[in-house]
Amino acid sequence: MARVPQLAINDEKNYITPQGFAALQAEFHQLYKIERPEVVRTVSWAASNGDRSENGDYIYGKRRLRQIDSRCRHLMRRMDLAEIVDSSLQQHLEKVFFGAWVSLFNLADDTEMTYRIVGKDELDPTNGSISWVSPLAKAMLGKGLGDTIKVITPKSVDEFEVIDIRYSSIDSIAT
Repeated sequence: MARVPQLAINDEKNYITPQGFAALQAEFHQLYKIERPEVVRTVSWAASNGDRSENGDYIYGKRRLRQIDSRCRHLMRRMDLAEIVDSSLQQHLEKVFFGAWVSLFNLADDTEMTYRIVGKDELDPTNGSISWVSPLAKAMLGKGLGDTIKVITPKSVDEFEVIDIRYSSIDSIAT
């Protein structure tokens, strides 16, 4: 009987915006092509000085190389699993999907907030970017203008109304 390969839990699809994918590529390039060669030069120079056991440049350099290599492996895995979703190609603009900017009205305290649904590697809550796997984003997905959503948190059950849905670049949003 043939064995079917299974994805590990961490190998699920990595939905990401084109901007998020470009950021992963830029970080990988910075680490692999710029920082790593410089650290290798420092380690080589430090190793040529003799006793490595008390050589701070050598010890720190080797540690930094391990960190860079580990981060590069992580970035390569995330890029290999990437499923780039371009929200500018979204056809159903009246519904909330990946990449949308969504404005919500909190029914409990009469406040308004705006979020963008993005991939796990693009999180930036201070700028309103939340992961598509977060409870709030999951509650928003597929909803339309005027729909009410409930979000259950450890402290409460919050209700929001969807008051705006936009599929535009981050530069054109004024929050």
